[in-house]
Amino acid sequence: MSDTSYNQFCPVSMAAEVICSRWTLLVVRELVVGSRRFNELRRGLPSMSPALLSKRLKDLEAAGIVRHVAAEREPGALEYRLTEAGNELRPIIEAIGVWGHRWVTTEATLQNLDANLLMWDIRRTINPNPLPPRRNTVQFIFNDRPPSERNFWLIVEPATEVDLCLVDPGFDVDLYVSTDLRSMTEVWLGYMAIGAAAENGRLVLTGDSKLASDLRSWLKLSVFAKLEKKVA
Repeated sequence: MSDTSYNQFCPVSMAAEVICSRWTLLVVRELVVGSRRFNELRRGLPSMSPALLSKRLKDLEAAGIVRHVAAEREPGALEYRLTEAGNELRPIIEAIGVWGHRWVTTEATLQNLDANLLMWDIRRTINPNPLPPRRNTVQFIFNDRPPSERNFWLIVEPATEVDLCLVDPGFDVDLYVSTDLRSMTEVWLGYMAIGAAAENGRLVLTGDSKLASDLRSWLKLSVFAKLEKKVA
C-alpha cells in the first residue's frame, strides 16, 4: 500500500484511492462531456499543468477507466475514451455536479471565475440548428478582463463542430456579446436570466438582430442551470 492509501477494504475507500486524487474527477468529467484529444482536455482544464494531466491520464489507464486508442475518423491520431468502468462513473459525475449546484453557495462559486473554461463550456453546448445555414461568427467581449482574456470568437457552421478561437479568425462578426465575466457566468449557471442581464445593461448584444433575438434558442446554458438551488 502507498502512503496515500486508506488501508481499508471498504469499496468506497478503494474507489476513493483511484478517483479522488487531485484533478482526477475533473479529468473524468471532461471525458464524460465529450473531450477526446489531449488538447481538448487541456482547454477544459486550463489551470491544470500538461504534465499533471498526462500523469492522471496514465493513472486512469492503469486503473482501467480510460483507453488511449486510434481516432475513428483521423488516421494516425490518438484519443482518450472511457472504458465500461469509466462510463459507470458518468452518473456519479453528474450527481456530484447536481449536489454542487444545489448546495455550494452562489458567492463561493463566483469566486472561481475563468473566462477560458466558461467559453469552452459554452462552445460545446451551442445549438446550431436555430442559426442561419451559413458561417456565423459571434464575438464575446469580457470588458472587465485583461487583453489576453477579453475576446473570444465562436464560429458556427453547418455540419461542422463549433469552433472557439482565442485569436481573431478574420471573419466578419455577425453578433457581438459585450458583458463582464461574472455576469456571463451567472447567466450560464442559471443564476440570472438572459433577459434580466440585457435589461440592466450587464449583457449588450450588437449586430444581427435575428441572432440576438434567438439567443435563448442557440445559447444553451449549463446542464445544471435549471436546478433549484438549496442555498443562496
